[in-house]
Amino acid sequence: MVQSLLEIRHLRTLAALRDSGSLVRAAQLLNLTQSALSHQVKLLEEHYGAALFERKSVPPQFGAAGQRLLALADALLPQVEEAERDIARLAAGAAGQLRIVVECHTCFDWLMPALDAFRARWPEIELDIVSGFHPDPVALVLQNRAEVAIVSERDAAEPVDHHPLFRFGIVALLANGHPLAAKPYLTARHFADQTLITYPVHDDLLDLVRKVLAPAGVAPARRTTELTVAMLQLVASGRGVAALPLWAVQSYLDRGYVTARPIGRAGLQGELHMACQSALSAQRWLQDFVAITRQSCFTSLPGIELL
Repeated sequence: MVQSLLEIRHLRTLAALRDSGSLVRAAQLLNLTQSALSHQVKLLEEHYGAALFERKSVPPQFGAAGQRLLALADALLPQVEEAERDIARLAAGAAGQLRIVVECHTCFDWLMPALDAFRARWPEIELDIVSGFHPDPVALVLQNRAEVAIVSERDAAEPVDHHPLFRFGIVALLANGHPLAAKPYLTARHFADQTLITYPVHDDLLDLVRKVLAPAGVAPARRTTELTVAMLQLVASGRGVAALPLWAVQSYLDRGYVTARPIGRAGLQGELHMACQSALSAQRWLQDFVAITRQSCFTSLPGIELL
């Protein structure tokens, strides 16, 4: 009998390659180095004596052998994941609840699809979003008023576990034809005589203010709004400028509704993490929620990088 080389991790690698569209992104999704991922694929190709996909195509075009293994992955991996969840349920012996508090207004754009996917896999876990926006969401976790907080920074002094999600670019948004649109990128001084439109949150939660404007001593006039679409309407009508995650405004940029420019020569970056109490990190369903969220965001949000 010929011994099979194929393992579940190989099927996950091929599925990630198809879903992410490149070796680089698949490696990020699986938390592997690109060389480790390439080595897996090479071993499979040597074992079967056939190329699994076309290296020069983006996204990769799978050949007959690759398509057959992907069919196996689509059939087998859901069963493996379901069995693992069932075992976790048997071990825990009880359902749980997942209350989520967020500090960012745009989080709901990507959180809802992740919650839908999680609900389908863990229907016994009661889901809820803590209403309102809170300047200190971790405090709610420590007070047992929420299980998970979506935060923009990791504070080592906080007695919680941080599960990294993703890094994203933040762009300045200008009205089409705005004089600053001629600049290759904007610096703090370019905001000095503008009206900055933001969400009504503390400056510590605004990356532009905390990382760029405040260190430079720049304090532009301010205007606030609760809604992203209202912010973009104000920008488009020349009432001010704003700074938002690229993934949150890409569809408006594609339609030419407003103009975007990088902030700083290297661009401004933001991060998002999940914070929870250490005891909860051991729960299989919480680990699955982190994994589902990372994968959902990575495959649907433009321009993000997994942490």
